[in-house]
Amino acid sequence: MDDKGTLYVVATPIGNLGDISGRAIEVLRSVSKIAAEDTRHSKKLMQAIGVDTALLSYHEFSSKGASNRIIAALDAGESVALISDAGTPLISDPGYKLVNQARALGLCVLPIPGASAVTAALSVAGLPTDRFVFEGFLPSKTAARQARMRALADEPRSLVFYESTHRIVASVKDMQESFGSGRLLFVAREITKKFETHFLGSAKDCLNWLQQDSNQCKGEFVVIVAGCSALELQAHKLQRAIELVTTLRRDVSMKRAVVIASELTGASKNQLYSAILEDKGSSE
Repeated sequence: MDDKGTLYVVATPIGNLGDISGRAIEVLRSVSKIAAEDTRHSKKLMQAIGVDTALLSYHEFSSKGASNRIIAALDAGESVALISDAGTPLISDPGYKLVNQARALGLCVLPIPGASAVTAALSVAGLPTDRFVFEGFLPSKTAARQARMRALADEPRSLVFYESTHRIVASVKDMQESFGSGRLLFVAREITKKFETHFLGSAKDCLNWLQQDSNQCKGEFVVIVAGCSALELQAHKLQRAIELVTTLRRDVSMKRAVVIASELTGASKNQLYSAILEDKGSSE
């Protein structure tokens, strides 16, 4: 019989305390220790659900010693629960390092599923959810954030981001610029909390919604961006091809430039020729 402990990865509410499962409460009561992202925050939750298990700190900036102590407890036969400040651990937080270490040593790791802001927002967005990409938090610096969005402009799957009060307006502005003012966005603010609100519409209308009511800029956000459509993708390819032809024409013939640009971007040669001729005609 295995005398090692089990590491339980336990989901906690993202707002409404009623969302915690009976199984989660049972596990939190039964383990020897609870590894929490912020022990002060988690202590309030534990008091609310009637759990008095000892809390220990484990977060992004914890030393290697912190994870080693948890591993040592598991190895000695103690079971430990890993929780984040809200929702499902390891979704945009550093807990994977501990899980990876436990699995590498052959220790048992079990999920106790529950609330997750990602799946909650996707379920009510009204955007395609059969395929999606979770991007977590975008870079805080403007240039890096814009570069990341440009890299995602052609992504056909729905894009899911987390965003904060301080950057929500700036991020939606960058989304409008990078994805186009007509791209559909869904914003879920303060999911499961008292002042929860949702918005579904174009990037332009979403920005107006945020700017016209400062209350809509407060709280925690999940932003879902509709994937790039086939028509949008072709337009992007054509625009890149036109820009490439302009550069190549300094050294090669128009015919050769169009062939190269078409091969490199995937744009249609016929459409590229037509666009160049149309642009040339309008400039004369």
